[in-house]
Amino acid sequence: MEKRKGREVVVSALQFSCTDDVAANLATAERLVRASHKKGSNIILIQELFEGYYFCQAQREDFFQRAKPYKDHPTILSMQKLAKELGVVIPVSFFEEANNAHYNSIAMIDADGADLGLYRKSHIPDGPGYQEKFYFNPGDTGFKVFQTKFAKIGVAICWDQWFPEAARAMVLQGAEILLYPTAIGSEPQDQGLDSRDHWKRVMQGHAGANLVPLVASNRVGKEIIQTEHGNSEITFYGNSFIAGPTGEIVAAADDKEEAVLVAEFDLEKIKSKRHSWGLFRDRRPDLYKVLLTSDGSNPLL
Repeated sequence: MEKRKGREVVVSALQFSCTDDVAANLATAERLVRASHKKGSNIILIQELFEGYYFCQAQREDFFQRAKPYKDHPTILSMQKLAKELGVVIPVSFFEEANNAHYNSIAMIDADGADLGLYRKSHIPDGPGYQEKFYFNPGDTGFKVFQTKFAKIGVAICWDQWFPEAARAMVLQGAEILLYPTAIGSEPQDQGLDSRDHWKRVMQGHAGANLVPLVASNRVGKEIIQTEHGNSEITFYGNSFIAGPTGEIVAAADDKEEAVLVAEFDLEKIKSKRHSWGLFRDRRPDLYKVLLTSDGSNPLL
């Protein structure tokens, strides 16, 4: 029997602190994308809403001015040029204005600079320091998988990463790698609460339950935002990581430093393992109708 050839891909997670200057953050992102490319990366993930501070600490009308339409978005155009030059895939996180709606969105840029389409964040959090429901409509794209030059990629955004249904939906659609750009750190209402290990373990479970590599990119640094109740402060804890298909962490950053994480995977080998493990063969969608309810009662049988 002829041995099947491998299909290697090199993925990368970037981690850096943001200023509140778009040009400066774009320059940092480009510098790190280039550094990642030099390490052989094919698919490079930049953190969530990297154009500026994580503004959702406050509910301020003036922050809606940060949103821009998807079409001809300057940061997306810049990243398209960079992706084409380097021959790499770059998902681009941005604050989208769509007429009277606003979304926390990702544009998937392929290695030839082509824009493959849009994903809008599905799960929108609302709590102290993370008041995203004030700014963002719930995404209406559904969970998306993008066929890029190097792999079929499923990408979701921050709060989406806590929901196993999102990860499973993307892999059911053929995703070979899961990407999660993120902005998460301390909790302004409870300085004793540290979610970093919980955050990592949940996503490691997504990788292991679906037998796919997973890449998570988070920011670092302290950001202070003026609110109607005084200043709010979050220290973002970084800990960006890359997990393998059994949930094992193969590359990880710390909670303070800028980082370029890189890991290589043989997608053909992982595909064979995923098929032989039987997790998708043995699924029982006919029994999962309860997932279509909010309280677990009266599923439509």
